[in-house]
Amino acid sequence: MLGIECVGTVAASTDPLLPEGTTVAAVMGELGREFDGGYAEYALVPNPLLMPITTTLPSEVLAPLPETYLTAQGALDTLAATHGRLLIRRGTSSVGPAAASIAAAHGVEIAATTRQPAKADALRAAGVDHVLLDPGGSLAASVHALWPGGPDHVLDLVGASTVVDSLGLVRRGGTVCVAGSLSGWVIPDLEPIAMIPSGTKLTPFHSDTVQGSTAALQRVVREVEAGGYRPNVDRVFGLADIAETHRHRENDRATGKLVVLP
Repeated sequence: MLGIECVGTVAASTDPLLPEGTTVAAVMGELGREFDGGYAEYALVPNPLLMPITTTLPSEVLAPLPETYLTAQGALDTLAATHGRLLIRRGTSSVGPAAASIAAAHGVEIAATTRQPAKADALRAAGVDHVLLDPGGSLAASVHALWPGGPDHVLDLVGASTVVDSLGLVRRGGTVCVAGSLSGWVIPDLEPIAMIPSGTKLTPFHSDTVQGSTAALQRVVREVEAGGYRPNVDRVFGLADIAETHRHRENDRATGKLVVLP
């Protein structure tokens, strides 16, 4: 979503707790939807959305952290994925590598899917143990060849078109968390009793809940500064090169976040 997050320094403020020069980040809260967001040289953001951050990271490293890492952390917390086996569907989406980095730091065994073999190395660099090629249909054969009993947790970043398949992949009693909607918002003909195995849990993670999560973002920043998490930057563009930024993304060449600096 264009403008859904931004980082920078306060140029003017109405909040005495956020004086000029403060390093801040903002994400969600209808940023870039209900009002203009970070897709500009300057952003006018409601004070409650601003998260003051103390950091030595340069802007191009700090910029890709808020949306991806806060969403990834929230989804993994929802799954309680601090142990066991985790499957990330569409691991090369922006949230996927962040989730892999966090889970790997906890010692979780991770499998992640991609449609492009060329992106496998990027997934491994993010902490993924097993890279699975997504055939565009069911993953049952490849996942159960790896884990006959299924993963303990599935982080589904594709959404509507894959949720039912994910429910069939996870071990009985495991959890599927939908935290992405790359295939749309509505699951057609969903029949909960028939499609959700007994004991298996299906939950969403709403990324709007991460807005204003200053303490959580500060922890992420410290982990990146210490080398524990990777910022997952694919390329950095200048605002004057914005057309090339869009071409790069539309051609599906990116293996991480695209950062635009003024």
